[in-house]
Amino acid sequence: MKTIKGPAVFLAQFMDDKSPFNSLDGLCQWASDLGYKGIQIPTNESRLMDLTLAGESKVYCDELKGRVNSFGLEITELSTHIQGQLVAVHPAHDILFDIFAPNKLKGNYKARTEWAVKQMKSAAAASRNLGLTAHATFSGSLLWPAVHPWPQQPKGLVELGFRELADRWLPILNEFEENGVAVCYEVHPVEDIHDGDTFERFLAATGNHKAVNILYDPSHFVLQQLDYIEYIDHYHEFIKMFHVKDSEFNPTGKKGTFGGYNDWKDRAGRYRSPGDGQVDFKTVFSKLTEYGCDVWAVLEWECVIKSPEQGAREGAEFIKKHIIEATKKRFDDFAGSELDEERLRKILGL
Repeated sequence: MKTIKGPAVFLAQFMDDKSPFNSLDGLCQWASDLGYKGIQIPTNESRLMDLTLAGESKVYCDELKGRVNSFGLEITELSTHIQGQLVAVHPAHDILFDIFAPNKLKGNYKARTEWAVKQMKSAAAASRNLGLTAHATFSGSLLWPAVHPWPQQPKGLVELGFRELADRWLPILNEFEENGVAVCYEVHPVEDIHDGDTFERFLAATGNHKAVNILYDPSHFVLQQLDYIEYIDHYHEFIKMFHVKDSEFNPTGKKGTFGGYNDWKDRAGRYRSPGDGQVDFKTVFSKLTEYGCDVWAVLEWECVIKSPEQGAREGAEFIKKHIIEATKKRFDDFAGSELDEERLRKILGL
């Protein structure tokens, strides 16, 4: 067993134009004051880091790491959720996802994909330069518009979609493997990797590539009505990252899983701050510890009711209270004895 590290916080949802949320130093001081031990950095935010430079310069990464360490914090992982999303975009989503692309690439979807792939490869080198072993991202999606089969999915469509997705990711995965970094896909709605079956399809399509791993976030499984505890039993060997985010699913006679046309607060499934939703975090932390998952517990704040300030304050304490110090001693050791072959044979009547 292994003790989960933490608490840490993902900075993406806290970025703002106002101090202290508009700079790396400001966010580090804020996180440290709240009791966090680590930060997860979104690499699309130039106010936090220069991803291209980080992939090229160990000196830059040493300086970046030193700045963060000076606040009593560690960089837990880098995130390329935005860039990973743009590795694979269905044409139906091209215009919507253009919001994530650099201005000079908007409308040029081929160039946007090429940029995203380069960003991912930079992230592999940057993670190595920072001494990190896991990386957070999205898979992107070529098949999501066909997730509900109407009209009927043509035979071979899903298989082709995953082959193409794997072909786009394989050069990236190879880069990460060469740098000794696990690619942890956040299993998330709208992504082609959104549950266990789709993770297995992608893994098989990549030839069981060693770099393919999971960012586990139980909140997304509550919204899908998927058993998030059993998920750990199935995939614990792939879980290399962990987001602490809560959610709730409250269907009515008017709305259920497909409530996406409503505002977030009016949906049957919605995200909440840790402890305010339906996720059984006590069991989640127990399972991850039991299986020896070497992860940071990283708060990802998304809540339709509670403010980010309160969510962040409470989140640090929530994680601290749930981290289990993995025992190195059996509770019944006092009643044990040394190995004695002759004694064992006598016990068995041999």
